[in-house]
Amino acid sequence: MATNTKTKLIFGDLSYKINGVLFATHNDLGRFAREKQYADMIENKFKQNKINYKREQAVGDSGNIVDFIVEDSIILELKAKPFLSSLDYEQVQRYLHFCDLELGVLVNFRPKYLMPKRILRKRHL
Repeated sequence: MATNTKTKLIFGDLSYKINGVLFATHNDLGRFAREKQYADMIENKFKQNKINYKREQAVGDSGNIVDFIVEDSIILELKAKPFLSSLDYEQVQRYLHFCDLELGVLVNFRPKYLMPKRILRKRHL
C-alpha cells in the first residue's frame, strides 16, 4: 500500500520556528522555571527572530487568557507542571474555537524532554 509522503502540515514553517524558540528557551532556563519566566524569554526570542505575536490576549467573555497568538495563526499555550491533563488539551480547543484559528501548540516545560504538541481545531464544538 502506498503512503502519501507529500502531506502538507498546517503552518509547517511557522511551527518549526516556534519549536526552535521553545527548545532554545527550555535549554536556557531548564525544567524548573515558572511559566512567566518561560513566557518572558519566549517573547524576547520572538522579538529577536522577528516573529509577530500577541501576548496574554483575552478570549471570549469568560476571562480566559491565551499565552500567545503567533502571526495571527497559531495559539501557543505554555505550561510548567508535572503532567498535562485532558483539561489542558480542552483549554486549547476552546481557545482555537473562540479565536477561529486552526492550530494550537501546547507545551509543558517541566518534563525532562520537551515535547510540544500540535493541536488541530475540532469542528464539532
